[in-house]
Order: sequence, then C-alpha cells, then structure tokens
Amino acid sequence: MKPGYKQTEVGVIPEEWEVTRLSEVADLQVGFAFKSAWFGKTTGTRLLRGENVGYGNADWSETRTLESKSDEAFKAYSLSPGDVVIGMDRTFTKSGVKITVLREDDCPCLLVQRVGRFIPRKCDQMFLWFVLSSERVQSRLRLEQKGMDIPHLSRAEILHPRAAFPRLPEQHAIAGTLSDVDALIGALDQLIAKKSDLKQAAMQQLLTGRKRLPGFHGEWEVKRLGQIAEISMGRTPSRLNPAYWGRGFKWLSIADLNSKVVSQSAEEITELAASEMTIIPKGTLLMSFKLSIGRLCFAGCDLFTNEAICSFNKLRANADFLYYALGRTYFSVYGKQAVKGYTLNKESLKLVAVRLPDIEEQTAIAEVLSDMDTELAALEQRRDKTRALKQGMMQELLTGRARLK
Repeated sequence: MKPGYKQTEVGVIPEEWEVTRLSEVADLQVGFAFKSAWFGKTTGTRLLRGENVGYGNADWSETRTLESKSDEAFKAYSLSPGDVVIGMDRTFTKSGVKITVLREDDCPCLLVQRVGRFIPRKCDQMFLWFVLSSERVQSRLRLEQKGMDIPHLSRAEILHPRAAFPRLPEQHAIAGTLSDVDALIGALDQLIAKKSDLKQAAMQQLLTGRKRLPGFHGEWEVKRLGQIAEISMGRTPSRLNPAYWGRGFKWLSIADLNSKVVSQSAEEITELAASEMTIIPKGTLLMSFKLSIGRLCFAGCDLFTNEAICSFNKLRANADFLYYALGRTYFSVYGKQAVKGYTLNKESLKLVAVRLPDIEEQTAIAEVLSDMDTELAALEQRRDKTRALKQGMMQELLTGRARLK
C-alpha cells in the first residue's frame, strides 16, 4: 500500500478521507402526492415525475403540469437548476440509475411523489452527484432495490450505501474537474444533434430533387428495384446440424445491422455451411425485409446473411445513393400484414420505386451525404472517447488514486 493511504470497506483511499453513509452527509426530500385531477398538459408549472427522471438528463417527452392549484402552496417542492433527483420506482435503466442533475431549461418544475431530491448537508452537491453515478454506489443501490412487479427504493435504502468523502475543498475541485468533462460531452451531444438535423434537411432536399447541386439539371426517373438490381435472399443453415455452426464466416441477422458498414456478427457459420450458400462480396448493399423492414448496411467483408436480409447485386445505380434513398422509403405500401408486422418478399421488393437522377448526380449527392456521415461518425467517436475518459477519471478521482493539485 502506498504511503498516505489506508484500507477500508470501500477500498484503498487516502488517509484523510472518510468512509461514511450517504445519510450522514445528505438528506432526501420525497415529492408531493399531487392529485391527477390537478394535472394538465399545456399551461402551468411542469411536474417532475418518475417518468421524467433519466440517466443524467431529464426526459420531458411526456409532460404533466400543475394547472388547477396555485404554485405558491407548493414552494417547498419547487426544484432549481443543479438539484440532484432520483426516481424511486423502476430506478434502473440500461444506462444506470435514474439520477438527474437539473439544468436551467428543466426549471421551474415541482417534485412529485416517488421522486427524491438530495439535500446536501456535509458535502458538495455536484461531488455527491458523481458519487451517486459511480459504479460502486450504483451496484449497492441495485442490491437495495425491492419489489418484483414495480422495483422500488425507499428513502432509507437510497441513503444507505457508504462512500469515500474527502474534505470539502477537494470535493469542490473533483466536482469541478468532472463537471468540465460533462460540459464537453454535453457540447458534443449538442453539436451531434445539430449536425444530424442538418443532414436530415440535406437528405430531404437532395434526395427529392427540391435542391440541385451546382451543374446538374435534367429530369429524374422513377425506377423499380427490380430494374436496377438483382435481388438475392440469405438463408439459415439447419440448426440441427452442429457442423454448420462455429468459427468461419460472418453470418448476419437483423440484430447485426447496427451501422452503415457491418463486418461483425453474433453468429458465424462453418466452411461446410458456406460451401452450400452463395457468398455476399464485401461492399454489397444489404437490407432487412421482414419484421424490422428497411435496416440498411454495406457488407464490411465477404459474408452471409439469414433469410430476412436481401442483397442488391449488379446495381445499375450508385450504391451509396441507393442506401440513402431506400432509408427514406415507406415499405409498408409494398408489404403484406404478417403476425408480427409487415413483411416483404422478393417479388414485392422488385416493385419498390426509387426516384433517380443520372449516375453523375447520384454520385455527387451520395458524396455530400457520405461526408456528413463521416463528420458525424468522427464527432460520435470523440464523444464516446470522452465518456470513457470521464469514467476512468471518476474511478481515479473518487477513490483518491489520483489527486488534484
């Protein structure tokens, strides 16, 4: 153990740090049981319900307001920017505990029952937020959770976990450093959203011919997919033959179609299975046409697919242009209603209509949109790296392994 450190129940921490329960440094105010008869959706102060508490940020996609009563009667439940709140029912999401730091645009709002507001007594509020966001405290809260039908946490259970706390000046410094990283992530999120909106607007204009790139004129034609491509269907080797399944060749299902270029699959097939199927060359445009219709990607390597994915071969159009054009196509008008939704087949796919300019304009439009995709991918990669950096910083700073000067 390094000099100046001690072993504790939460791990090795600096000697001057203390391990304490959250209840010793903060309190939790539980919201008011507003009557549903007072709710509205248009005017009045927003009510922060459990549905509005997200992981990190508030979610106002479903909003209720207080319309039938005066806000003055509920001043004690009025929330402010910087307040840290937690959803007490169904507290856990795939991302983590539903804990939110309220921003300027979240307020004013009122605290509703089954949502708790942390009230710091002996700690920095933002430091407490990062402690609550840490992997260790979140895992402890998950263990405290009760109930099967509606998992929930009580006030006592939320304040029960222990954590390491330095003195207040160091808490302020750590919180400030991590908040700066949060601000960078937030700025990148906003930039990504703005660039995404610009791309959607560009697609709306360029893929419909409403806006033409300089130097291009002439009429667009409507072509059927059957006129511009040979359409092939994938296949699933028999599950009853274990010799067909194992390391060898990528074999895509719809769940694998999660990016523009796909070269990884959850399952692979063996050389024996591959010998009985037609390989799909790298760079081929693929699309799902059953259940989840219209997921598109390019094959990132030579591979195979299941029977719910088709490939477009011998294209007489620019593949990238077709990728963007099909991404805006309403396939339901060509499909048939099945038990789990609409489905297409080879014949109905041939009938799908696509508006096409000449090949030179297709290529130019595809290059503009591809450049936008490349810029977005770079921004998303930078944001994801920054998030990973923040997680590493939290692990180091919240345990005292790394100290700020």
